[in-house]
Amino acid sequence: MKTTAENPYTIGLERDPANFIALSPLTFLERAASVWPERTAIVHGTIRRDWAETYRRCRMLAGALRGRGIGNGDTVAMIAANTPELFEAHFGVPLCGAVLNTINTRLDADTIAFILGHGDAKLLITDREFSSTVKKALARLGRAIQVIDIDDPQFGEGDLLGEKDYEALLQEAAHTEFSVAMPEDEWQAISLNYTSGTTGNPKGVVYHHRGAYLNAVSNALSWHLDEDTTYLWTLPMFHCNGWCFPWTMALVAGTSVFLRHTRAERILAAIRTEAVTHFCAASVVLNMINNAAPELKAGIRHGVKVMTGGAPPPASVIAGMERMGWDVTHAYGLTESYGPVVQCVWRDSWNALDLD
Repeated sequence: MKTTAENPYTIGLERDPANFIALSPLTFLERAASVWPERTAIVHGTIRRDWAETYRRCRMLAGALRGRGIGNGDTVAMIAANTPELFEAHFGVPLCGAVLNTINTRLDADTIAFILGHGDAKLLITDREFSSTVKKALARLGRAIQVIDIDDPQFGEGDLLGEKDYEALLQEAAHTEFSVAMPEDEWQAISLNYTSGTTGNPKGVVYHHRGAYLNAVSNALSWHLDEDTTYLWTLPMFHCNGWCFPWTMALVAGTSVFLRHTRAERILAAIRTEAVTHFCAASVVLNMINNAAPELKAGIRHGVKVMTGGAPPPASVIAGMERMGWDVTHAYGLTESYGPVVQCVWRDSWNALDLD
């Protein structure tokens, strides 16, 4: 009788580059730029970039980081609003083998200093909007760290704390050929996130390439996303890497529309002008949209799909969305589970029920 070790299909069929590659969401970016290079990837105010340009910029970020000695297993931290820089970092940082640590912008200086120290960040990219708190955190860190500023034209306040800004950082690799560092092992870390720290110091949670890949695919499958998706960034990307949606948007080669601040008038204006099809938001944001003035909702004639997480939204909030012709999906997740791991799936039998 044959044993497991004698299985003939294990003989001469070992893994090699011809039949095996580590799962990584970084492959989504390369595919999007190859298959849909001219499709719009990023919309941020007057900034519009296609997938070819986005891929080029992510490679430049990776090359610039590598040129500064940052590579496999090093941590790059970011304190940023939902802007293209943070989106690009989800690809550029791991493309040089480093690990991305997105930090909650609402934390105090002591907590930020703890995370920078505990995560052993080698470089910090920070938005000037948060300079007051970040400056205090850096003073309390107790060691030197490279600092790069995000100088977003949409926000002119705050101070510049770093040696140069993000665009200047990219230019460090503008004229160099850089070979991206795809992971040899899908268990390799891609990002580092921290819990809220409400019961003590925040706890670090490591995501690996395999998990990020699978959750990004899960997002697309469970929410029926395709290349016609236009996703509005209301969910903070610092939270569980935006539930892995930066990588999902590369998977489907959709369009990301960015908002620095979550305001009802800006959300509704973006949905109307950019024909947004999907966005994620907490129940409080949905309630804010429900209560917005009718004139702010005028002109939105297409359906929108909304994913909300955490505690179940009140029935009145869901009903308000449904009356607008928007579909609400309720999900639940944890920092430890890449964001949405459980979803309330619509049942066909519910179609015959009235709204109440």
